[in-house]
Amino acid sequence: MKIYTKTGDKGTTSLFGGKRVAKHNIRIDSYGTVDELNANLGLVRDQDLDIESKAGLIQIQEKLFTVGAILASDPGKASNASKVPKLKEDDVEFLEKEIDRMNEDLPEMTHFVLPGGHTAVSHCHVARTVCRRAERICAALFNLEPFDEKVLQYLNRLSDYLFVLARCIAKQKKAEEVKWIPETSK
Repeated sequence: MKIYTKTGDKGTTSLFGGKRVAKHNIRIDSYGTVDELNANLGLVRDQDLDIESKAGLIQIQEKLFTVGAILASDPGKASNASKVPKLKEDDVEFLEKEIDRMNEDLPEMTHFVLPGGHTAVSHCHVARTVCRRAERICAALFNLEPFDEKVLQYLNRLSDYLFVLARCIAKQKKAEEVKWIPETSK
């Protein structure tokens, strides 16, 4: 199989189902940003993390391929529906359970914390911000062409998961969490 097809040389690409759209189409931007998020999660997973975190990240990366498939599908082709994988309520619940599990061992948050303190923590925060961007783009697409709402739920929960994972990694690495304390006017 050849990697290059030359079909996108004029700024268009195909959705799952064959419909051609501009590469700057919001649908392409949505699943492209999810792909960027997935690549960033790979970078997080490549850090020195515990086995449980790595396993969870692999599961999440696989679900992001499902999200990408949903977003890459032509909404006008009903025949695609049976071929596209689906997110399940369990997928969102997995993130919630992991957030709760990790949060049990963390100190209470009293302030916002500045991203950083350790490379693994910083990578996790970068992934979190890419996740938030993906969520914003997908929400805009949803307003134009609705798709499975679980995608929006999943991305929303995933950004929370990544925030808690960053805090968990900071604790494991004994990295200082720098609190953001806003200046008050005099």
